[in-house]
Amino acid sequence: MIHPIVITGDPVLHSPADRVTEFDSALSDLVEDMVETTIAAPGVGLAAPQIGIGKQIFVWVYGDQDEAPPRGVAINPQLFIEPIQPDTPTAADREGCLSFPDEKFALLRSPRAILRAQDVTGRAYELEASGWFARILQHEYDHLQGTLYVDRLTGSDAETASRITTERGWGRPGLSWMP
Repeated sequence: MIHPIVITGDPVLHSPADRVTEFDSALSDLVEDMVETTIAAPGVGLAAPQIGIGKQIFVWVYGDQDEAPPRGVAINPQLFIEPIQPDTPTAADREGCLSFPDEKFALLRSPRAILRAQDVTGRAYELEASGWFARILQHEYDHLQGTLYVDRLTGSDAETASRITTERGWGRPGLSWMP
């Protein structure tokens, strides 16, 4: 089932997500729905808060890497990153977010990450990621902490994101869109 995607301003997007404690068929169904929603959007990742569920779950659908399966789930994740070197973001650093639709901004991210998480059965796993896949993991992990990538912007990009939020009537609870 494809879920509506919550837009910036809803409290679920701006609050830390709760740990998952039940690894059952309802969780499996939710993960499948999240993958289906990601593909329909289209996106490369989706966190549970983006569909209004404040749980520590994110999925990815990204086949352009060697570090992990092209589809996966991270439940109750921990993410370890290399320090981000001070630099000026470039066009290659542009990313978007389904909860801030139709916009992209450049944001520096760590080039490498280590993810420790559980799969849909509760089994623990670890993987290393680099490049764009590391960026995806950092972006989705941020959602579970209550942070959208536009919250990390500075300077004129932060001002532009704020203006867009105001102009589109975002920044308040209850807004969503259907992929």
